[in-house]
Amino acid sequence: MKLTSWGRYPVCESTVNRPRSDAALAGLLHTQPPSSSIARGMGRSYGDSALAEHVYSTTALDQFIAFDEERGLLRCAAGVTLETLLHAMMPRGWFLPVVPGTWHVSIGGAIASDVHGKNHHLDGSFGQHVESLRLMLASGDIVHCSAQENTELFHATCAGMGLTGIIVDATLHLRRNNSSTVMQRTLRAHNLDEIFALFDSHHNSHYSVAWLDCLARGNSLGRSLLYLGEHANDNICRTPAKRSISIPFSSPAFLLNRYSMSLFNSLYYHKPVKELVEQRIEAKQYFFPLDSIGHWNRLYGKRGFMQYQCVIPDASAQPAMREILTRISTSGKGSFLSVLKKLGPANRNLLSFPLEGYTLALDFKFEPSTLALLDELDSIVLAHGGRLYLAKDARMSQEVFRRSYPHWEDMARIRAETGADRLFNSLQSRRLGL
Repeated sequence: MKLTSWGRYPVCESTVNRPRSDAALAGLLHTQPPSSSIARGMGRSYGDSALAEHVYSTTALDQFIAFDEERGLLRCAAGVTLETLLHAMMPRGWFLPVVPGTWHVSIGGAIASDVHGKNHHLDGSFGQHVESLRLMLASGDIVHCSAQENTELFHATCAGMGLTGIIVDATLHLRRNNSSTVMQRTLRAHNLDEIFALFDSHHNSHYSVAWLDCLARGNSLGRSLLYLGEHANDNICRTPAKRSISIPFSSPAFLLNRYSMSLFNSLYYHKPVKELVEQRIEAKQYFFPLDSIGHWNRLYGKRGFMQYQCVIPDASAQPAMREILTRISTSGKGSFLSVLKKLGPANRNLLSFPLEGYTLALDFKFEPSTLALLDELDSIVLAHGGRLYLAKDARMSQEVFRRSYPHWEDMARIRAETGADRLFNSLQSRRLGL
């Protein structure tokens, strides 16, 4: 079957297997040709990290196994989604310490991508809240990994993009939370200098994320809206609402152009907001706003889109973002979904994305001319000591990867030592020379 990830680019001809038990999964490992397989959860990575000739879908491995309420430790199979977990645990007064921008992500996928959220500057990434995991190696054997046991393999698997084996289940730390709502404050920044100053002055806010107008120019370059959030303290815990609308078909690609995006960005930036006034909103609305729109990726047309997410270290973040936004604005290839976040220190996971600094994520409609623009952005990112997010990548070169991920050789060594390099290879890992 033809398979894509969330960006709908590239397309891969794949055989998809959906085992319903660990034993069935182990059996499949012995029947697949070498060097052609990868695990896949919900397929919400944006590029080709979960694409291969043979795919092991973990969607049927979706059981809750145990919950230690005293310690807040939940053990579940890798195919459990964040949506399922939060539907079960939020009414009981528990929340995940870290969530990405969508809850349509499997636990295995969240670990493999070491996803981060709007609170990375305070709480780090998803892998830092994983107590332990069980990993099926290429041999079919299952090993227990944690920060204390099989430590090197643990830090290769968290953020390892599925390249060390298949995560079977994991034990996660949950956090007490006595509300299903968030108190949100909105601040308007007129340019890039102002948004950086606002991030600095509100560093202690638990959650912070900025929407940014990437087509603004001159004195308005970087104009944005900053959304600050804190969990409410109202002892009201309820099940999150389901999505409300869905995009039924792919939109004509010509509708997305500089003029339509400029109009949208201008209207969005100038929308009425009561600055610094707290607004109570549902947690789902704050953390997963796009999940209320089913199949929103169809808005970019049949050819799909490419998300470009980079991180720049603190020391050069502001001049680098100025260069990047100037180049994008000049090109006219803007994005509706331009998001700026503050990140905290890097962790020990070999291929984890975050660095202490700022990350910018943008969506670009796929067209051949976009590739040249992204190559130019790569040069800016590398010149300032940054890197690109593997979970969003669909076209990074091997040179860019190796220059920006200093532990790639350790990852390659571990893969060779465990035999993973002979079986677990995605389109992305082949392109990047892993």
